[in-house]
Amino acid sequence: MSAKWRRNKKRSNWFKVFRTAKRIENSKAPRAFRIKNYEPKKHTYPNRLRFVKIHKDKNWKEPEPLIDVLQEKNEVVVIAEVAGFKKENLKIQVKNQRLILSAETSERKYYKSLNLPIGVIPNKIRTVCKNGVLEIRLKKAIEEKAIDSVAG
Repeated sequence: MSAKWRRNKKRSNWFKVFRTAKRIENSKAPRAFRIKNYEPKKHTYPNRLRFVKIHKDKNWKEPEPLIDVLQEKNEVVVIAEVAGFKKENLKIQVKNQRLILSAETSERKYYKSLNLPIGVIPNKIRTVCKNGVLEIRLKKAIEEKAIDSVAG
């Protein structure tokens, strides 16, 4: 056996396909078999590998967090959902019968203004923030009751 025969024997029939394709390409075959200016497409990745950019619609608003206002004997309790905000980022202001709750981070902003059912003392505020739930306790202002009865 010659060395050339052994070399050809080791190659499988699969390589014959490539050899015949090269012969057809180099020969003066009819144009139906010839591939001119063929370049494979670049960046032919499936869609699942591409990163989709989601644009926020201008009219789209984030859902408003839930807020409850409760009255107890000596206090007004406001319970607000502030998930995603730390206690340090929250600002609470009380003026007359209005409570202003605002928070700001690099990603989101939140602003809510509430009318309280009764007058409160602005200096007496206690806040507790646990698991994204903010509890604000405000001391009620003492109302002076007018005396309508006539002494006699």
